[in-house]
Amino acid sequence: MSHTLFPLRRPRLQRSTLAVPASNPDMVRKAADSAADVVFLDLEDAVAPSEKPQARINAIEALNSIDWAGRGKTVSVRINGLDTHYMYRDVVDIMEQAGDRLDMILIPKLGVWGDLYMVEALVNQIEMACGLTRKVGIEALIETALGMANVEDIAMRAAQSGSRLEALHFGVADYAASMRARTVNIGGLNPAYPGDQWHASLTKMIVTCRAYGLRALDGPFGDFADPAGYVAAAERAAALGCEGKWAIHPSQIGMANDVFSPPAAEVTRARRIIEELRKAEAQGKGAAALDGRMIDAASERMAMNVIALADAIAARGSAPGAAA
Repeated sequence: MSHTLFPLRRPRLQRSTLAVPASNPDMVRKAADSAADVVFLDLEDAVAPSEKPQARINAIEALNSIDWAGRGKTVSVRINGLDTHYMYRDVVDIMEQAGDRLDMILIPKLGVWGDLYMVEALVNQIEMACGLTRKVGIEALIETALGMANVEDIAMRAAQSGSRLEALHFGVADYAASMRARTVNIGGLNPAYPGDQWHASLTKMIVTCRAYGLRALDGPFGDFADPAGYVAAAERAAALGCEGKWAIHPSQIGMANDVFSPPAAEVTRARRIIEELRKAEAQGKGAAALDGRMIDAASERMAMNVIALADAIAARGSAPGAAA
């Protein structure tokens, strides 16, 4: 193992991330009672320009009036892009008026380290000025060619500076547009491409996240009338190392939670691996056998990942008011 290690900066249960336009208060209230692990109130792409000021007001009202934690929810706000005139007011108003009720800010279309630094500097100053004690985390979307080209530099600088950055999301729709990819399919397989068109890009982001202590999340699947396609996309992302996926429709929440939750048999086996390795250690052995297969220190690390996730899911399920 290298002497240079970047442990996971902030573990959060994020199997499902429900995207909700803050311009629709009814949808926001329903999201609070959903089974999603994380809800982000969207001020960006899901909100028309004429509705953005009111959406910001709605988001602040929702943060202050809804007991998100009591419902077992992590709540985030997706601000507008740094290339718009909405962004600074999004950060200032939300942090000043509801910063003590917010878990994360989601930055769209992150391109370079300076983008992250700009938002973080604003958040730092507002927290100090307002005397806020709750440290708001930052997550960001990698959804442009520029962002993907700089993803390792962004993550490395964040790790070395003690940044608030804790997760990266793969935004496949805007990424496809940025790459001028010949597709209009959001997140599904392209019949013209032999395999998963986004495999290499998603893998690059995931490797970067794991190297520098960030959570890795997969983004949207546009066809909410295709549950089989959604599950297949989620399973591909999970196999690569993502720990969750967006839901752009309530029907996708349960599928995400199922795919990114370890099956009971997998959890049982993980606990058995730990038990057998502890027995082996007591006998001065570094490896053991379980069901005819060798297990060792690498097996233990994989098993501990499964157990930690299972424990986090159990803890969420026992939270007061948590949705089933």
